[in-house]
Amino acid sequence: MHISKLIPLNRAWSFHILRAKFFALTLTCLCIAGSAGARSLPHKTKAAIVARSGEKDYKFDATISRNVLENYLDRSITMQSLLVGKGDFNDNLRMVKNIGAKFIGRSICQWGEEADIPKNLQQEKELAEKVHESDPDIILQACIFEIVTNQVDQLAIPEWAFTALGVPVEKRNFSYAAMLYPDGKFKDQWGKGSVPDVSQLETKLYFYYLAVSYINIGIEGIHFGQVELMNKNDPNLDNYNQVLTLIRNYAAKHARRHIILCDSHVPSGGFVHNGKLLMDFHAFPLRIMETPGQPEEATLKVGHTDALYGRSKGGITPSGWSCEHLPYLVEFDNYGVSKYPGKEKAGDIPFWVWGYDEISWFAHQNKQYRTQWLIYAYNWVKKTDPNGHLEMPGGRQTTLPLDHKKWYYANNPGTAVPDGQGDEDTIREIWATGGE
Repeated sequence: MHISKLIPLNRAWSFHILRAKFFALTLTCLCIAGSAGARSLPHKTKAAIVARSGEKDYKFDATISRNVLENYLDRSITMQSLLVGKGDFNDNLRMVKNIGAKFIGRSICQWGEEADIPKNLQQEKELAEKVHESDPDIILQACIFEIVTNQVDQLAIPEWAFTALGVPVEKRNFSYAAMLYPDGKFKDQWGKGSVPDVSQLETKLYFYYLAVSYINIGIEGIHFGQVELMNKNDPNLDNYNQVLTLIRNYAAKHARRHIILCDSHVPSGGFVHNGKLLMDFHAFPLRIMETPGQPEEATLKVGHTDALYGRSKGGITPSGWSCEHLPYLVEFDNYGVSKYPGKEKAGDIPFWVWGYDEISWFAHQNKQYRTQWLIYAYNWVKKTDPNGHLEMPGGRQTTLPLDHKKWYYANNPGTAVPDGQGDEDTIREIWATGGE
């Protein structure tokens, strides 16, 4: 997630372009009847939705099988900052129950503002308990992002963090300066925030502190953001392997179901350390491709920019099973808006969708097109790469200067969520039809 600045430098465009012939896939043309009118997609609203076979088993403890993991990924939805109280929590929980979501992505989305973490943890714990009272099978995900600000200097380092890392216990706060790249790389990358260097002891102490704090309040998934920004001094992944092992060891004793499911954005296809995958599953933006000459129309394509389709690396998973390609999520990413919202080839970076980030582009469309596009994307991902799973949009930050909206809500509109865009029934129908 990128809030204050655009796509970072390392992702910028060392693409592993795959040719479309990698898959026997043909997309028919997409027609448009005016930017505000009805638009038809390769898979229309009434089209059959591709189903994934297998029982919907959500039981796991200590390890998770591929079948159960994919059942969760098949019912995944982004609900950014759900546990921080973004939006109407009661209506958000109602929607989660209505659609049958099981994996709540980004429910804690702490982007900088580290001084608020202790206060936030108490509220997040209370709301997590309410979610699990509603459905104990639900996995709530928190995020440990590629950002740190000088506010981290206000946080005391607990003794147990020093002990876990095997270093002498000190009575002091975290040090922002000690987490940064010594050569100044990515300093102030996010304006007031910088990219931490995972090879620094201070960064590992901080990541361990965050992960343990989240596990203690009922979190069972952690998204580690753009890990390939943070490992420039960790080419062999020894430091990432160390801190993830420590986090998993703690989870084995203290997590709700004795496991923490880790994922991250992986433009290279994934982190593999001595044949073992460091993540339990992968994640990446959808990488939506605008259709030239057709205002605001867009599709998906293998090989568009650095899209992950067909490239998720395999190996031995943390749960012990092997795979040729690790299952992964694709999500509607947010990273801002160009200088030319609504325009084709907006410039700056190749990831704009008609001048918007992915979720802002989606939120800008009319309801009929959003319905069609969700069904199309669900079908396309399943047909194109059986390892991929579409993470539905439930709630996420947008940048919409033309619409004057700063958040997308899939909720049905009403008194509680007057800005709800009413996509929850579409999501429920896709899952109910496609998952049986």
